[in-house]
Amino acid sequence: MQIVEKTRNTAETQISITLNPTGSGNYEICTPVNFFSHMLELLCVHAMFDLKVEAKSLDGDPHHLVEDVAIALGEAIKDALGDKKGINRYASMILPMDEALILCALDVSGRSFCNIEVNIKEEKTSDFETVLLAHFFQSLSANSGITLHIKQLAGIDPHHIIECTFKAFARAIKIAIATDTSNPDKIPSTKGVL
Repeated sequence: MQIVEKTRNTAETQISITLNPTGSGNYEICTPVNFFSHMLELLCVHAMFDLKVEAKSLDGDPHHLVEDVAIALGEAIKDALGDKKGINRYASMILPMDEALILCALDVSGRSFCNIEVNIKEEKTSDFETVLLAHFFQSLSANSGITLHIKQLAGIDPHHIIECTFKAFARAIKIAIATDTSNPDKIPSTKGVL
């Protein structure tokens, strides 16, 4: 695995990302959406990613900002993993946060698919539009080549549900990209590629 730098500049946003997927949980996150910045910080701490994100919105639309960060981060994850030799590939996590309980299962397969089932009635929590939770993970999956299933098993508070989702994903991806000590030199697929 390697450290990767990605930029994404559009008429809507300017995104710059540096990712070390085998870091120690260090982060420098700067986005104009405070709650989203905090979720990215949680992702780093629980996945043990070292991540630097500088994200500017040019059109003032948080939808475009969250999407473009997810695209750049997904591309960075894909590039950082290279041929995926020696990784566990699969992982799942059921993670609690107070009354919230989230299941996250993923396959670093090279095939993008995202199924996310969360039930949040509120339109916003803090300065974050709750509909952007699903959009973030769908965009991340599409650009990282990860098959991703997220399911809410319990929860009422939108803050807890969203935070629990980010933490569950972080813990699952940490396991999935860790070295399979029994097969450290093999690509975990009968096809020989992922």
